Amino acid sequence: MSTESVASAEAGRAHRTYAALHRLTDRHAATETQRRRHTNPYAADPYEAIAVLLALAAGAVEPTPGEEPVDEADLLAALALFPHLRAEIDTMEVGLLNLARSRGLTWQAIGQGLGLGSAQAARQRYDRLAARTEETSRVTG
Repeated sequence: MSTESVASAEAGRAHRTYAALHRLTDRHAATETQRRRHTNPYAADPYEAIAVLLALAAGAVEPTPGEEPVDEADLLAALALFPHLRAEIDTMEVGLLNLARSRGLTWQAIGQGLGLGSAQAARQRYDRLAARTEETSRVTG
């Protein structure tokens, strides 16, 4: 693949990501109340906890007064959350794919939404995710 093709694919992916985020924010997450309606008010979810820790550790955000600096135990705790986060994302994607199919979207359309090259690639992705989430639920359930 040429450098121009890679750059074009990356630009297309960035455009799709921006357009998708903008659409969903405008339609379903425009206010703080809308954005927080699915979260636990008492504890951060794994993604949020990891993102905050990473931002603090990298110096991208300032700690609040009196906040302890990020230490090795914090880093290990964040790493421990990754398997759960990965499983959660896989489960969400399978659920969204099932919903899309139940609403009549074709594998071709789904493949385009995922930035994949074909209906076959989208179906194979679904099959892999479904098998992985089924295995995870057997192990943890």
